[in-house]
Amino acid sequence: MDNRTPDNADTYPALGRAFLWLDRPGGAKVVRYTLFILCALLIVADFIFYKKGYLAIEEFPIFYALFGFFSCAALLICAVVMRVILERPRDYYAPTDGAPEPLPQEQVAKVDHHA
Repeated sequence: MDNRTPDNADTYPALGRAFLWLDRPGGAKVVRYTLFILCALLIVADFIFYKKGYLAIEEFPIFYALFGFFSCAALLICAVVMRVILERPRDYYAPTDGAPEPLPQEQVAKVDHHA
């Protein structure tokens, strides 16, 4: 038996109710396509408006978009390399010295979740 009460949208705070549309099917698609359109509009605006930069390369169209993309990619690559260097073995905090301790069978609850 399930002891949880069903969700009631009226009990949510106002901000939670405002974003309930994200839980519906297709909500993630709306967010994704909105971000795609926003990125495309920003790239078009980058070609339209004049920018005065300190360096000549800053005046290149979509320089900041490419700079941000490659900076993020570099961060991900650095994170992977750091993980390889800093990763601890699986049994670092709890080494297995012997066999695991057996559970007392009288204290183990046998529950049929499919009933």
